[in-house]
Amino acid sequence: MAAASFEIDQDTQGRRRVRLLGQWSLRALDNDFAELKQALQPFFSDPFTQWDLLATEQLDTAGATVLLNGWEGKLDARMQVTDEQRALFTTLQGLRTPQRTGSRMDWALPLVAIGELVMKFAQHLTDFVQLIGLLLLEMLYLLRRPSAFPWREFMANIYKSGVTALPVTGLLGFMIGIAMSYLMSSQLRTFGADIFIVNILGLSMIRELGPILMAILVAGRSGSAMTAQIGVMRVTEEIDALTTMGVSRILRIVLPKVLGLTFVAPFLVLWTSFWGLAGGALSANTELGLSFRFFFDYLPMVVEPVNLTLSLFKGLLFGFVVTLVACHFGLRIMPNTESLSASTTSSVVTAITSVILLDAAFAILTRGIGV
Repeated sequence: MAAASFEIDQDTQGRRRVRLLGQWSLRALDNDFAELKQALQPFFSDPFTQWDLLATEQLDTAGATVLLNGWEGKLDARMQVTDEQRALFTTLQGLRTPQRTGSRMDWALPLVAIGELVMKFAQHLTDFVQLIGLLLLEMLYLLRRPSAFPWREFMANIYKSGVTALPVTGLLGFMIGIAMSYLMSSQLRTFGADIFIVNILGLSMIRELGPILMAILVAGRSGSAMTAQIGVMRVTEEIDALTTMGVSRILRIVLPKVLGLTFVAPFLVLWTSFWGLAGGALSANTELGLSFRFFFDYLPMVVEPVNLTLSLFKGLLFGFVVTLVACHFGLRIMPNTESLSASTTSSVVTAITSVILLDAAFAILTRGIGV
C-alpha cells in the first residue's frame, strides 16, 4: 500500500503537470495531509498547472478535501479525474460549509432582557402573595384548633434566631456606637456643641441604626440559615414526605419561622440599640468628657419616646419581611445543589434590599413624628 505522493512533469503542450500517485486516503497510515498540502501550495496558486489523478490508487474524502480546498472548490478542465473521483468531488462541493458572519448587534436584546426581568419579578410576586395567603389560612386554622399550634418549632426558632444572635448583634451595635460617637466628637468639639452628641447618637441609634443593623444581621445569619434548611429539605425530599403523610409544610416549617423571628425581632432591636448607645456613651466619655450618668439622664429629654415605639414597630416589620423572604426562596429551591446556593444568596440580597427600601419608605411616611 503506497503512501500518497506526487511527481511533476509536462504535458504534450509543455504545461506543468502534477501527477498524483499512491493512496490519497486515511488507510495509508504514512500520509500526512498537512505536509502534502504545504508541498502542493505553489502548484495550487498557479492557475495554469494541470492535475492528473488517473494514476492514484485510492482517493477518499480526506484526500479529496485537501485537493478541493487547494483548488478553491472548483473542478474544471485542468483536472483529469475518473468518473468515480468526479462524483466524490461533486458530493463534497454540494456540502454546505458554515460561513462566518460578523456578530451584529441585536437591538431587541435589551428589550428581551427587560421582559425576562419583569416576568421573573411577576412570578416572584405571585408566589410571595400566595405564601402570605397560605400563612393566613394556617393562622385561621389555628384559631379554630389552638392545640395544633407548633409550640416546639416556635420556641426552637426563637432560640435559634434570637438568643443565639445576642452576642453578634450586641458586639456590632457596640462597635458602631463607638465609631459614630468618635467621628461626631471631633466635629462637634470644633463648634463647641459637645452636648448635642446625645441628640444625634440617641436619635440615629434608636430610630434608624438599631432596626437596620438588626435586620441586616438577621438576614445574613438567620435568613440564610432558614433558606438553606428548607432547601436541604427539598433536596432530600423531606418536604415531599410531609406532604405524602398529610402534614402541612406551611404549618410545620414556614409558620414557626415567621412567627418566631417576628416575635423576637423587637427584642433584638432593643438589645442592639442599647449596646450602640453604650458604645457611644463610652466614646463620648473618652473624647468629650461626658459622664455616663449625664448621657443617659439627658437622653430621654432629647429623644422622644415615640421614636422607641417606631423602632420596635420597624423591628417587628423587618423581622416578618426577612423571614418571609427566606422561606419564599427556600420553597423555590429545586432538588439540586446549584439551586440551593443560588437561592440562598438571592434570599440574603433580596431581604437586605427589601429592608432598606422599607426603611426609606418608613422614614418618609414618619418624617414629622418624633423629630
